[in-house]
Amino acid sequence: MSAPADFKRVLIANRGEIAVRIVRACRDAGLTSIAVYAGPDAGAPFTELADEALPLPGNTPAETYLDIGALLGAAAAAGAQAVHPGYGFLAENAGFAQAVIDAGLTWVGPPPQVIADLGDKVRARAIAAQAGAPMVPGTREPFTDPAGAVRFAAEHGLPIAIKAAHGGGGRGMRIARRSDEVASLFEAAVREATAAFGRGECFAEGYVERSRHVEAQVLADAHGEVAVVGTRDCTLQRRYQKLVEEAPAPFLSAGQRATLERSAAAICRAAGYVNAGTVEFLLSPRGELSFLEVNTRLQVEHAATEETTDVDLVRAQLLIAAGRRLAEVTGGPVTPRRHAIEFRINAEDPDRDFAPSSGTITRFRPPAGPGVRVDSGVAAGTVVGGQFDSLLAKLIVTGRDRVQALERSRRALGEFDLAGVRTTLPFLRSVLAEPAFSADGPDGFAVHTRWIEEDYQPARAAAPGAGDDGDERVLVQIGGRWLPVAVPGLARARGGALARARDQARERRQRAEQAAGDVISAPMQGTVVRVLVADGDLVEAGQELIVVEAMKMQNPLRAPHPGRVDGLSVTPGDTVAQGAALCQVVAGTGEG
Repeated sequence: MSAPADFKRVLIANRGEIAVRIVRACRDAGLTSIAVYAGPDAGAPFTELADEALPLPGNTPAETYLDIGALLGAAAAAGAQAVHPGYGFLAENAGFAQAVIDAGLTWVGPPPQVIADLGDKVRARAIAAQAGAPMVPGTREPFTDPAGAVRFAAEHGLPIAIKAAHGGGGRGMRIARRSDEVASLFEAAVREATAAFGRGECFAEGYVERSRHVEAQVLADAHGEVAVVGTRDCTLQRRYQKLVEEAPAPFLSAGQRATLERSAAAICRAAGYVNAGTVEFLLSPRGELSFLEVNTRLQVEHAATEETTDVDLVRAQLLIAAGRRLAEVTGGPVTPRRHAIEFRINAEDPDRDFAPSSGTITRFRPPAGPGVRVDSGVAAGTVVGGQFDSLLAKLIVTGRDRVQALERSRRALGEFDLAGVRTTLPFLRSVLAEPAFSADGPDGFAVHTRWIEEDYQPARAAAPGAGDDGDERVLVQIGGRWLPVAVPGLARARGGALARARDQARERRQRAEQAAGDVISAPMQGTVVRVLVADGDLVEAGQELIVVEAMKMQNPLRAPHPGRVDGLSVTPGDTVAQGAALCQVVAGTGEG
């Protein structure tokens, strides 16, 4: 397939792993890739791999990857003819898409009006309803006050989800399970939505308990053709942020898969969609699908679909943006031929509730071998700060079926050697030993979107190279050789001991914090985005005091017990170091 004729030079308005991915797609298509970079990203792998790289005048996201003027200025300076936004930053910003088009450049994504329509969650629900997609009850317009949410709960029953109309990723969302908490949770959702998105409108819909997250990858051309090129399961999440994704979505009936694909295509047709997008659904324990939202961009997990279908989705985006027809882009009807599982290697500490981790990567040795792909934005020597997203790399493992993909995943995760920052690798190794995920237990595939928070016991991280039996094996010396021997039940016994040890360590930390005067300190380097209390305020145990954001993750700091706030030293916008004291909660002076 020849390169698109309408443009030859593509500006990549992003960084890290996805910038590397776009560079490679451009090179395959015979296009010139132009990277832009913030100060901290100077010398990063994506800047060196791109054909050209231009600095942006600043160091923070707001000064660089979120500055429309700076990005368009770089495009003009480089003679770019098209802009690919990747994911995150301005990828779903209709204003940026329109500005690119107004500058005479090709926007590699859906039309600005489609981004705006589907970015409004209430409007997106209306489009989905028009397309006949299944969905839970929800409001047709955002509420203006808590009374509307209370009336909705009384009419439709509990639990309900209160959601930001213009948000995503779990921000500005609260789950109400009791009627007496609906009003206060609505107000909390509005505050968070306003802080995160600049708009506080919220709506309500029925909440699906213990649901799975399944989705359809869609490609649509400018000639009216729409195709679903694969399904995925993205159920394994922490705080509504995905950690593991697989394609095609496993454990779906033929009827569920048909409904998922038919509804996704119908929604995109009704919206006038063009380019790559993802339509997301929830699947209830009773097997009922309900529309969730549309992501009007490339997804992080696109690689899993690529490995199962042999469709280069990033190159497809470029070709569609150049006016190519879908049949030419995909080569005809697409059928998944293999199973793939994608693991997100994030700079996060699973033992500290997935708090972001920073530092310098001192060792980076990714795995290899049959069925293994690694998409990475870092290398040994990369400095991981708190300014940007925590994603370092993606490990995508493919097999002829899910069983083989799991086998290879255990090997690949065991081989992955990354040092210098805390990462999700130990957690991911542990997950593969969980019957709820492997579907080896009596309940089959039992993971749901809140499984990490509600059911997972972080007790047995499988050691690298431990093999398929994980912690069920010990090494025994026989005739001068060390051989692995399976001990049934050992993992559970170890797990209980480790869980007790962690509980005891947590209690010791809490006692130490109380002895230090109940200091509320920053769990990581980041930016204070909200301060919800003032000196002298009386607070309850668990009350949210301050929110610190790092690597696009908001981390609420809560009162450890009832008391009085004292020594508050920060305001929104302040940058804080890990361990910095932000305030105290003095015990014995609070209420109840």
